[in-house]
Amino acid sequence: MRQLRYLPAVGATHGVEALSFAALRETDTDRRRTRLQRPDFHVLALITGGRGAHEADFRPYELREGDVVWIRPGVVHRWSDVERVEGPLILFQPGFLPDPALESVGASSPVCRHLPPDALALAELAAGHLRREQHAAVRAPRLASSALLAHLLAALLLRVLPTTSPPASPDATGGRRLEVFHAYRTAVEEHFADWHHVSDYAHALGYDPRTLTRATRTATGTGAKTYLDQRILLEAKRLLAHTGLSVGGCAHRLGFRDAGNFTTFFRRQTGLTPTSWTATLHSGGPDSS
Repeated sequence: MRQLRYLPAVGATHGVEALSFAALRETDTDRRRTRLQRPDFHVLALITGGRGAHEADFRPYELREGDVVWIRPGVVHRWSDVERVEGPLILFQPGFLPDPALESVGASSPVCRHLPPDALALAELAAGHLRREQHAAVRAPRLASSALLAHLLAALLLRVLPTTSPPASPDATGGRRLEVFHAYRTAVEEHFADWHHVSDYAHALGYDPRTLTRATRTATGTGAKTYLDQRILLEAKRLLAHTGLSVGGCAHRLGFRDAGNFTTFFRRQTGLTPTSWTATLHSGGPDSS
């Protein structure tokens, strides 16, 4: 599994880069795109033509015209087959969006979802505008504007999110909860290997645990504890599948007291022991997600 760092092309220094599947195929002559990779940046793709396949965190997706793929930082994925796929690829750094809450909207949605034709057409226009502005910024730095690029990216995201309605205003209850969830999600990403209780995050962020639960349920449909457990479980699966670490090694990496404690957690979440889950995954058995 390759760890991918955000390394934009020369001149693309504004936190976002607009590419295409055609450009990816042209530059990736070794077909590294078909191998497992884990970026530290966002990848947003629109499928405007052709068919292909993609895999993200143990789940395969068939790609077809009208699909949108949003790979968030830390997701383990690969472009299994994009030889005949066409469409834009947008890479952007965490924190680049003008409203940080946008990064959390749709966080619990599948990596790949389908857009109706009218929404796809508008998303293509938004992606095209972003691409032209980003390329202009590379060719003529005097025209560059990070703020403009950030807002064009936000417009594109609002077109492809599960709902095209913008987030509620910061003063509204829904908007406030999204802000709280964004803070919680950021803290979980930083500390899930050390903090396994919602109360730890509530104390660090200055909220009541019930506030985190309400905010997380508004954003994802699940409570704060379930969200935290699922994040730990996902990382456990990634470690077991892609690193060669032993069960004890995974337990240590994820902050469990010992292998037994980790196994109890894993079985409670999946119904399988870590060893059984790994064996099922490698045997190509039933869905192990």
